[in-house]
Amino acid sequence: MAKFQAAGIQPFGVNPAGVEAHASYVKKLRFNFPLLSDPDRGIARAYHALKDDGKGIQRSVYVVQRDGTVVFAQRGAPPVDAVVAHAA
Repeated sequence: MAKFQAAGIQPFGVNPAGVEAHASYVKKLRFNFPLLSDPDRGIARAYHALKDDGKGIQRSVYVVQRDGTVVFAQRGAPPVDAVVAHAA
């Protein structure tokens, strides 16, 4: 988180589970970033994060500037330094 904060990045997660399920999940895993609910998978669809079955989610990382410009996109879990490098 320190590297993200130093780069001015506000990380958040998006997951298809409902808000109630997120509350216990966030508490259990001690997330220190917001977790958004996407039950209809609209966000996942918009960011091409759906698996071929149209239901599963492929972990994906995006860096979106305040003006909405996507400056980094990668499936999987890229190293923090690779993500932060694109925030400048």
